[in-house]
Amino acid sequence: MADRLTDAQIVEGLARLPGWAREGDAIVHDFQFVDFVAALGFIVEVGALAERANHHPEMTNVYNRVRIALSTHDAGGITELDLHLAAAISARAPWTK
Repeated sequence: MADRLTDAQIVEGLARLPGWAREGDAIVHDFQFVDFVAALGFIVEVGALAERANHHPEMTNVYNRVRIALSTHDAGGITELDLHLAAAISARAPWTK
């Protein structure tokens, strides 16, 4: 199991992840796309990334907006796994406007 990060480690990690912010025991990002199809395609790609990482984010979608929240529930908060997946997700968001 991954170890929960300290507040200082989370702040340091988020400094390297533009657009991501802490909300309680999760890090979140709101993505906006040109349309629903682009948003849905992004969700599918994130799902594949998450499955390979054995990590399953909370994702919501409303038309062209996707909100992703990452938290390692087994650790009770934010871990390196969340930061790594956030970086991988951000690297695959070329459709944002």
